[in-house]
Amino acid sequence: MKKIVIDCRLIGNSGIGTYLREILPYLLKTKNKFFLIGKKEKLKEFLGYKNVELLECDIKIFSLKELFYFPHIKIINKCDIYYSPNFSISLWIKIPIYLTIHDVIFLDMPELTSKLEYIVRKLYYKLVYKKAKKIFTVSKFSKKRIEKNLGKDKKIIVTYNGISKYILEKSDEDYIKKDYIIFIGNIKKHKGLKILLEAFKVVKEKEKKLKLVIVGNQNNFRTKDEEVIRLLSDKKLNENIIFTGYINNNELKKLIAEAKILVQPSLYEGFGIPPLEALTLGTNVIVSNIEVFNEIYGEYNVKFFDINNINSLSSTILKNLNNNKNNYVNLEKFSYFEVSKSIIEELEYEK
Repeated sequence: MKKIVIDCRLIGNSGIGTYLREILPYLLKTKNKFFLIGKKEKLKEFLGYKNVELLECDIKIFSLKELFYFPHIKIINKCDIYYSPNFSISLWIKIPIYLTIHDVIFLDMPELTSKLEYIVRKLYYKLVYKKAKKIFTVSKFSKKRIEKNLGKDKKIIVTYNGISKYILEKSDEDYIKKDYIIFIGNIKKHKGLKILLEAFKVVKEKEKKLKLVIVGNQNNFRTKDEEVIRLLSDKKLNENIIFTGYINNNELKKLIAEAKILVQPSLYEGFGIPPLEALTLGTNVIVSNIEVFNEIYGEYNVKFFDINNINSLSSTILKNLNNNKNNYVNLEKFSYFEVSKSIIEELEYEK
């Protein structure tokens, strides 16, 4: 039996938080002792396990406090293993460290941040990478980029993301396709929303009833992309865009299932989960032809468009609006059970 510390501070967030929420139940069912770092109110559902203890902590990731004044260090260093689903740790951890690194976008796309922040991040990433014993990542593409940016001296294990339970659960509701396409993601430059908005303007000239559903709240979106701001302020375009605001999992599932197409126009991703969820729910998918999407979705019935190309995206949308496909997803290949199994096998093997 191992004493394993897991950093759960992002458990309530999307992305890494979802990843952690999905793998935790499988990890906690093993015959190990677990210490979960995070806030009690966010971890209530996991604190009922007899082999779980809480290490209360609300220190932000990527902060000076995290680096130098992290709580519970004495308890942590009496354990066997420290696992984090993220790229952030305290410098005072002395036990073997295992990490899941989802991507290195800030190193691959330095234009997303200031020169100073890029330098600081790179130094920090290199430091954390050096301290880690083993790395998990979510695609062969991410593994390649990690090695390119940070070195090849670590064992990096690829474990593809899985499909969340709420997507897989059977529903009594009949989903009926409606006249909208859906975008799931934030308005960060690498998500490609600018290209989608421009392409949607072209599509609307022929498909008058079509709407664009953007999952999220317009007032909460932050972007330095002036073109996105300009496009969203276009009254004629904006009246055909629906921002959902906060929605729960069941509402999101329904929106994906009833969309005619999910579009993921990303310039960069470590994996990209929404297309996988859409395929599972029988919704057509259009993605940019970036390397990682070819790796993950190349064998599936998705349509690719030329990255950053408005005409390519708009024509692909128009050709596939009424194209009913029989989608199939390999549930064993994209399984959080398999992700958890790979992680725990490595942690338990630690000597």
